[in-house]
Amino acid sequence: MKIREDLAQAQSRAWDRLGRPGTWLDAKTRIAVAEEIRHAPGCRLCARRKASLSPYGVEGVHDSLGRLEENWLEAVHRIVSDPGRLTESWYRKIIASGIAETEYVEMVSVIAHVVAVDTFARAQGAEMRPLPSPKAGAPSRYRPAEARTTDAWVPTLSWGQAGAKEIDLVSGPVSNIRRALTLVPDEARSFFELAAHHYMSGPQMFDFSKEYRAITHAQIELVAARVSALNRCTY
Repeated sequence: MKIREDLAQAQSRAWDRLGRPGTWLDAKTRIAVAEEIRHAPGCRLCARRKASLSPYGVEGVHDSLGRLEENWLEAVHRIVSDPGRLTESWYRKIIASGIAETEYVEMVSVIAHVVAVDTFARAQGAEMRPLPSPKAGAPSRYRPAEARTTDAWVPTLSWGQAGAKEIDLVSGPVSNIRRALTLVPDEARSFFELAAHHYMSGPQMFDFSKEYRAITHAQIELVAARVSALNRCTY
């Protein structure tokens, strides 16, 4: 099946960026996270937890590739395998284990990027892209001064309350989901750039005078709603 050129290019940009140093994680760690994202579906502990009434009553050790510490494995595997049942207390334990809030947000972003591209490949019946080789370099470690803990577990930028560098992330029509990754601004930009090609851009979403995809706005939203329900997305 032919893939739209803009979508293919967006995925290539995301993949290139995956192998580069991020804001808080070096490239080696980003690729180690990506490897565990693909490994997690075969984890026996995750399978037992997924089948349990509550994942918090099932103890054990994650099957892993041995490249991440156990606290990182717990975070990556749980977010990949059972995101609908994550709780704030679980998140607080992850942070208390030594993963910084900034690192957690970048980890979530890496997961979101890889899952999006891999799921697209599976839907096409195509092979998953080989992960890029990690490139040398140090993370920039930039944290926006205006990020605060308000109505989310992690600190975020509030709508209309950002410095000049981040005003593009929290301006225009209010959309809380666009705030989710703003503690690490470049991750927020990258994910929503990818999402705009998989789905639609913000202006396209609200332009009902024109259909931008092969299916209509209504058909897109029907698919999105069904996927959200199956994935227990409460947004």
